Amino acid sequence: MSKKFEIAREFEVDATPEQVWEAVTTGTGGWLWPMEAPEPRQGGKGPFGSEVVVWDPPHRYTNRVEDVEGISEQSLNQLDYTVEPRDGGRRAWVRYVHSGIFVDDWDNQYDGASKHTEFYLHTLREYLTAFGGRPVTAFATFDGPETSGTPDALATVGRALGLTDGAAEGARVQVRGPEGQLLDAVLDFRNPYFIGLRTDDAMLRFFGRNHWGHVVGMTVHDFAPGADAKADEAAWQGWLKGVFSQP
Repeated sequence: MSKKFEIAREFEVDATPEQVWEAVTTGTGGWLWPMEAPEPRQGGKGPFGSEVVVWDPPHRYTNRVEDVEGISEQSLNQLDYTVEPRDGGRRAWVRYVHSGIFVDDWDNQYDGASKHTEFYLHTLREYLTAFGGRPVTAFATFDGPETSGTPDALATVGRALGLTDGAAEGARVQVRGPEGQLLDAVLDFRNPYFIGLRTDDAMLRFFGRNHWGHVVGMTVHDFAPGADAKADEAAWQGWLKGVFSQP
């Protein structure tokens, strides 16, 4: 049965309103995934077939789409960002509202979207504060193998990385990456559903979509000069396959 939903979050961040605006309009590859930049006007074309409903830089941006392409579970999707200055414009307050209509499996869809929102907005703040909103050099997103759809799949990823049960958010850790490479990182996010790691040059995001009937996913936001998205994908997707091919 079709049913409306709304997910609203508010936060402050150590970035100017202009930096936030750039991140949510033209710099989405640095924290979410690359999107077509919206036409800078009300009524303009937005990403993924949406329409720009509100365009008031750097304070308000809203896009809306009906019959969401490629998402059969949803018939309406709207994203709304409100940005206000704090501390004389040195910081920003942000209100984000994701609303629309889920047409199937409402409880599961809402739970997944709500929890993903927390992780995405956290990654936005990390992007703004740790990387200054600079353009991403390489972005890769991919899924793990079918065997990464078990209930304990994300916990398996954590163990493969070498994270202890006691490793808490904000801790500096050394994790095992592709080909056994040791990476110095900050464990910037961790709960039963997601793991976020931040190195000096990249953000690594692990998504426990196994909790919602899918497989583990991953994104790599690489800011290193000369970074190669295909190389990042090959290395980390191979790592995931190796993790879930163990007996």
